[in-house]
Amino acid sequence: MKLIILGAPGSGKGTSATVLREEFSLAHISTGDIFRANIKGNTPLGIEAKSYIDKGQLVPDSLTISMVEDRLNQDDCAKGYILDGFPRTIAQAEALDEMLSKKNTGIDAVLSIVVDDEEIKARVAGRRVCEKCGASYNVNFKPTKVENVCDLCGGKVYQRDDDKPETVEARLKTYYKNTQPLIDFYDKKGLIVEGDNNKDSQICIDQIKEGLKAKGLI
Repeated sequence: MKLIILGAPGSGKGTSATVLREEFSLAHISTGDIFRANIKGNTPLGIEAKSYIDKGQLVPDSLTISMVEDRLNQDDCAKGYILDGFPRTIAQAEALDEMLSKKNTGIDAVLSIVVDDEEIKARVAGRRVCEKCGASYNVNFKPTKVENVCDLCGGKVYQRDDDKPETVEARLKTYYKNTQPLIDFYDKKGLIVEGDNNKDSQICIDQIKEGLKAKGLI
C-alpha cells in the first residue's frame, strides 16, 4: 500500500502511522523526523528548516520535494509506505503525482485524522522531548518519573519551540490555510479514508482499517 496520512499538528497522525507501519510492514516516511535529524546535526538544511519551523511556518517546497523523491527510491519503500508530513500543499501533491506517474504508480489511499482544535492545543502544550535521546513524553498523558528528567537516559526533558502555545496557534492557522485543501483535492480522487482521534486512538485505527478494507487494500 502507498498511503498518505493527513492531520493537524498534534492530531496523532504520527502514532496512527506507526501502528499501521508495524501491522502492514510499511515504511514510515516522516519529513518531521528528517528535519529534526538535520536540525540536530546542524546541517545547512537543518539551519534553514529551523528558521521556518520555529515561527510555525511551513518549510518551502524546494527543501522537501527532492528529499522525498530520494527517500521513495530507497529499498524499504518497495513493499509500501506511509507519507507523514508530505504533501502539505496542493503544489506538493501535484509534484508527488507527477513523481509517481513517472514510475507508473500512484497513491492508494489518503488517511485523514480528525481532532478538534482545543483537544490538539491541550495535547501539544503537554509534549516534552529528551534533548539527549529524543524520547517523547507528555506531562498530561505520559509524564517522566522525575520532573524534567528522561526515564531512559537521564537527559534533560524540555518543550520544543514548535510545541509552545503561540507556535501551535500559528501552525494550526497555517495548516487550515495551506493543508486543509488537500482533503478536497484527494476527496475528488476518491482516496480519503477518515479516522476520528478525538477520544481513543484505537477507535481511529479501527475506522481507518475499515476504510482500507472497503477499498480492497487489506
